[in-house]
Amino acid sequence: MVLTPTRPVPRTWFFADMRGVRVLGLAAGGGQRMPLFAAMGAECTVLDYSERQLASERLVAAREGYEITCVRADMTRPLPFADASFDLIFHPVANCYVEEVLPIWRECARVLRPGGRLLAGLDNGFNYVVDDDEERIVRGLPFNPLRDPDLISEEELPDWGVQFSHTLDEQIRGQIQAGLRLLDLYEDTNGGESRLHRFGIPTFWATLAEKPSES
Repeated sequence: MVLTPTRPVPRTWFFADMRGVRVLGLAAGGGQRMPLFAAMGAECTVLDYSERQLASERLVAAREGYEITCVRADMTRPLPFADASFDLIFHPVANCYVEEVLPIWRECARVLRPGGRLLAGLDNGFNYVVDDDEERIVRGLPFNPLRDPDLISEEELPDWGVQFSHTLDEQIRGQIQAGLRLLDLYEDTNGGESRLHRFGIPTFWATLAEKPSES
């Protein structure tokens, strides 16, 4: 199972016994990760804004014969779940489509039970500074088309959507500011035929954070 393009999530990031663990796939629709959690015995909920992604999730669940709760919602707004609803949140790279990420971390902390875990895949922003061939530095950071509409053309929008770069402060320090405790992290590359990958230049982070247990 991956949070970022190539490196698998360490097994130790999950609970030793996943049976009955309440898992939220946050912006994780598409039927790629929840089948694995279901096979571990977890109780699966997936939240995604894309109805197409949720339809794929339902299709896979029906085909493989496991139950899943699918929720269409915007993760930039308060999550439609009660406090302490989940034991584990699995959040693959998706914050690049969100301008402000700290509210998301606060909501993750709210819906996790004490001792619950957040596994997150994060874009470190480097992909936004290079050209399409990854040969030249062509722009600075931050990458924010809402502030500079020239950063993305109308023709590119259907394929790329509106994306935003985020700093380590926002992505990792933001989790700490939301009250989570950072336990582990690693870097990853674009993988595939990417020139940055061939040069070993990291473009993604993955983090494991925990909501502290109540004293």
